[in-house]
Amino acid sequence: MTRAFVFPGQGAQTIGMGKALAEAYPAAKAVFDEVDEALGEKLSALIWDGDIAELTLTQNAQPALMATSIAAMRALEAEGFGMDHASFVAGHSLGEYSALCAAGALTLWDTAQLLRIRGQAMQEAVPVGEGAMAAILGLDFDAVAAVAMEAAGEEVCQAANDNDPAQVVISGHKAAVERAMVLAKEKGAKRALPLPVSAPFHCALMQPAAARMAEALAAVVISKPAVPVVVNVRAEAVEEPDRFRDLLIAQVTGSVRWRESVQWMERAGISEYWEIGAGKALSGMIKRIVEGDVVTRAVGTPDDIKALKG
Repeated sequence: MTRAFVFPGQGAQTIGMGKALAEAYPAAKAVFDEVDEALGEKLSALIWDGDIAELTLTQNAQPALMATSIAAMRALEAEGFGMDHASFVAGHSLGEYSALCAAGALTLWDTAQLLRIRGQAMQEAVPVGEGAMAAILGLDFDAVAAVAMEAAGEEVCQAANDNDPAQVVISGHKAAVERAMVLAKEKGAKRALPLPVSAPFHCALMQPAAARMAEALAAVVISKPAVPVVVNVRAEAVEEPDRFRDLLIAQVTGSVRWRESVQWMERAGISEYWEIGAGKALSGMIKRIVEGDVVTRAVGTPDDIKALKG
């Protein structure tokens, strides 16, 4: 069976995530310690015992989710499930950074600092209240993209996340997103749900954040990953280190092509997906994307890892 390791994005955060891993595996605890040191603060205390509203702030959620994913990866490695057990890695939005770190393309230290900058830059790119995101359920990507374009007018409204065949997220100016939600319902969408996010990610309004990330990424070393990374903006595998910088910059304003990424992996022979870190959101999407039989496994706790060992 051919396997991929996949890494979750924003929205999967919960208070206490990764704590049991850190208590059970010294290698997992070392991840949280290094992230704390890289950021110059006790992010681990916020993750394990803090306030969910503070953890959900973009600048905290992004490095926190990455730390939890890499802690789970280190625990897996301690039990003999390393990168030699995967043919590809992929991540949803910020999860792409987790994937690159897990595969050795980015150091943990650099990844933590990059995600702190990314979170701050994305939050600061658009004043609070001016942007919005919404999930459109029951229309395919092309239909939602057309709705977004029609609703935009002189403002920005784009299809931001192509999550699965029945869920596409739109992003842009608040009024334009609200117009698109109404229009989507008129075009046959089952539901149009505003998302509780603090900024309109993955649209043209994030251009200031893309410029910040270009500066930050210019200062880090990117190595060849242990296995190819299926990247969000291309929906195909990449392993040349010099390409990742531009792809990560493009990702800030570009669509997360998750549905196409999973379809690409399916065509490449992947039939089993391990979701490394917090939650099971990607597993649900994958089951809706893959038409035939597919195996998904959540890997976020010591019990999950014991189950893998049989």
